[in-house]
Amino acid sequence: MKNSDSSKLGRRDFLRSMGLGTAGLAVAVAAGAPLATEAKATESMEEAKKARYNPDSENVKNYYRVNGY
Repeated sequence: MKNSDSSKLGRRDFLRSMGLGTAGLAVAVAAGAPLATEAKATESMEEAKKARYNPDSENVKNYYRVNGY
């Protein structure tokens, strides 16, 4: 006579659920792969090299005024 407790997870059920989890992960990875594209620069090399800091701008003057430098 076999005592079976229905609240326990059997070895076969565990392995079956792990197999389904792995298959779901593989599908998710395969679905995400075509979405990856190569990054493209949004600015030219001249724009990347130009000076951006202007010490006489209103923003810089306001920063120093507010912070008491």
